[in-house]
Amino acid sequence: MLGLSRREFLLGSTGTMAAFAAGGFAASQAEAVTHKLAMSNLDHQILPDTVTKGMMNFSQVGPPPVLRFTQGEKTVIDVENGLDEASVVHWHGLRIANAMDGVPFLTQYPIEAGQSYRYEFTPPDAGTFWYHPHCNTLEQMARGLIGVLVVEEAEDPGFDQDLPLNIRDFRLGGDGQFINFYKPRNAARSGTLGTVSTINWQVEPTYELEAGSLVRLRLAVTDMTRVGRYEIAGAEAQVIAIDSNPLPRPIPAKDMVLSPGQRADVALRVPVQEGDVAELVLRRKVGAKILVRFVAKGQSAGRRLEELKPLPPNPVTRPDLNNAEVLEFVFGWSPEGDAPQSSLCGTLGYSFWSINRTAWPGDLPGPFDPLATFKLGKTYILRLRNETPNAHPIHLHGVSFQLLRSNKRNIPPLVTDTALLLSEETMDVALVADNPGDWAFHCHVIEHQKTGLAGFLRIED
Repeated sequence: MLGLSRREFLLGSTGTMAAFAAGGFAASQAEAVTHKLAMSNLDHQILPDTVTKGMMNFSQVGPPPVLRFTQGEKTVIDVENGLDEASVVHWHGLRIANAMDGVPFLTQYPIEAGQSYRYEFTPPDAGTFWYHPHCNTLEQMARGLIGVLVVEEAEDPGFDQDLPLNIRDFRLGGDGQFINFYKPRNAARSGTLGTVSTINWQVEPTYELEAGSLVRLRLAVTDMTRVGRYEIAGAEAQVIAIDSNPLPRPIPAKDMVLSPGQRADVALRVPVQEGDVAELVLRRKVGAKILVRFVAKGQSAGRRLEELKPLPPNPVTRPDLNNAEVLEFVFGWSPEGDAPQSSLCGTLGYSFWSINRTAWPGDLPGPFDPLATFKLGKTYILRLRNETPNAHPIHLHGVSFQLLRSNKRNIPPLVTDTALLLSEETMDVALVADNPGDWAFHCHVIEHQKTGLAGFLRIED
């Protein structure tokens, strides 16, 4: 979500309606495309002159594979668990059938060590997504078990190159080895930041790109904690989509506030002079940090941003706000109670957080009650109330929603799957309950999620 009021007026309600479509998406009848993922332990070099031991990946070599699908095309992903512990794979942001969502016990039994599982779905939306475990989530993600997922539009929008950027920190000591993945004191506050910032598992990588060409940068913030302010420096660049949904009109790629789980598609015009450099920069209170450099190479291609075709809207059903039911969800401290129970998918052993005064007990067979039950096809306004001084990126599986209003700031009416709640902020979002099933609903600061700030919403006939 973008946090700059001086640009929010560009995303007015008239333009936002283009982000919704009246009907569903017609799936292709072509034969399914099959992908294979092999969950593996591996050692890999992150810092110079050292190899980090005990990493995890979706293949036997790093960095993680980028999965590419086509909108409306049936896809099969065969996952083999070569780890020595259970896991699952969640497809972050995809509006797919509940049985394929990859949440332990809620949608499937965990994939135990040595076992395999087949995921089959047809992605209705195009854009930038990512995939990660939802079992022993903190440790597995901390060790690197995260990948970027791209669903390409049926019609080429006109870029010369497409470059996914997996943005995340690792918690490494000076020797390049893992240190404690979290601190309980931090988990009860804003979360534990990493120590080494990476792009595609590299520290400050450099990519040579054709001078004067148009490149689609797919920023995926797969970090477990950091809420960051990003910008492209040294070149013309425009944000064209947030969280897989096209913007009504592009905006400058400055001051992009992105929290864990969020994505931004950026159209970059590479500098025209060979050797000139553009950078992706993280703006911090302690000073700017360059994350990746893009160096112009060769003779200029002479492309202009105006040549790009607008991205087509995804087929997200428009909410009927005149007939919406309002439901409130309070994100706060956990009431006094028992620690989470032990689970096949692990536990941090603490309950710091809650939704509606109930802390999620952990990844267990249940049965558990949903936080709310929605009627299929009906519009709802979710009133998200953060009563804490900490920020919470709230993510809902299986359904997209529209940002409506906030008590603290002007917000653009974006269509998204992850809303960043600021300190003591109340935000209204609207959705159509059009995808039946039990859908996980949680904070994407993983320490918060694993210490109580999670639950699920049920959509039923």
